[in-house]
Amino acid sequence: MAARRLVAMLGVVVVLLAGCVRAKAHVEPGPLRPRWQPLALPVPPGPPGRLLLRDVAACAGRWFVVGGVADPAGETRPAAWASVDGLSWSSVPIASSSFYGARHVLYAAACRQGRLGALGARNGGVHGNPRSGTWAQDAGGTLREAVAPFELYGGPRAVSVSRLVAGPGGWLVVGSRADGAAVWTSPDGVRFTLREGVPELAGDARGRTVGLDAVAVPPGWLVVGAVLPQHGTAALPLAWASVDGRAWRRMELPASDGRSQAQRVALVGGAVVAVGPVRDGFGVWRAADAGGGAGWAGAAGWRRVGGFGAAGPGVSSVHGLVSAGGGLLAVTGDGNRHGLWFSVDSGGSWRPMVLPVAVPDGGDTAVAAAFDEDRLMLVADDGGESRAWWAAVPTVDR
Repeated sequence: MAARRLVAMLGVVVVLLAGCVRAKAHVEPGPLRPRWQPLALPVPPGPPGRLLLRDVAACAGRWFVVGGVADPAGETRPAAWASVDGLSWSSVPIASSSFYGARHVLYAAACRQGRLGALGARNGGVHGNPRSGTWAQDAGGTLREAVAPFELYGGPRAVSVSRLVAGPGGWLVVGSRADGAAVWTSPDGVRFTLREGVPELAGDARGRTVGLDAVAVPPGWLVVGAVLPQHGTAALPLAWASVDGRAWRRMELPASDGRSQAQRVALVGGAVVAVGPVRDGFGVWRAADAGGGAGWAGAAGWRRVGGFGAAGPGVSSVHGLVSAGGGLLAVTGDGNRHGLWFSVDSGGSWRPMVLPVAVPDGGDTAVAAAFDEDRLMLVADDGGESRAWWAAVPTVDR
């Protein structure tokens, strides 16, 4: 009898516990499903070939897409497209100034006051390294390759030329050189000055740095990246702030899991948000301006505000982070496929967004996006075909 009473009591406890679990269970909302509408981009003048869409930008009521065209033999040439409404597109005239520039694929775009700037590259030379350069749209609308000495972006000290950003103070390219993170600054988007070996920005006794992305902030520029500590095996996230692009102040971002990078950054709702891979998925960091730009220059202002996704079968990375109004869209890859994630609370919480097509992560593939206030544009290359779409910016109940 005692045994029966004990079993009965345990049964009651189990039922009660199950009820508590059910009461506390939280069902996550499903993925966002925008009504993707296809866009048609014309094949630029010249030999026919496959479009290579790589990046998209929007500013001052104009939209731009950059990339290239690949002919059946594999030869490439740079290409860009422009639109005033995001629906009807025309080719941007292209004017190269070098052997490799004529074969560039434009992989990063930025715009300022309705004018397009871009980064382009084509592998070449004895070692097959990228021959990189910048492009700027002139007053007549032609996108021109900027004439530059080879070692401005290449040469024995070259490592990477990652991103191009624009702001009130001009233009900034972020990347890395032999001694760590570096930037190139320009007032007009045509003539760039290399800033390498800069204290705090470059590597030092604390470790080797890498610059991955940047954003214009009210007092100047903010760069994100990572540092590999001396004798360390895992990178840690960093950010740097500068008023003029010459002198930089380093900020360490919280890295509780011991391995992470800040790969992309955006300004949204009065805060800077950085996103990058962490041990179990993607981490999010946020810093608020303390007033007058002072907040960007203090490491204490950064905090980890959460994360999203899960670690994939390969190397996870953030390919893009764009903002409009109060929304943030992250483009990610998990080593298997690309994904989209959307936030309406400055990176505090995220929901997956369904891509219009599945895009592998790896090889000659790409996904990029841009916002204006009420419209989202997406370009994607799955390795066999490039396509573009638009959709209304999602509205999400918080």
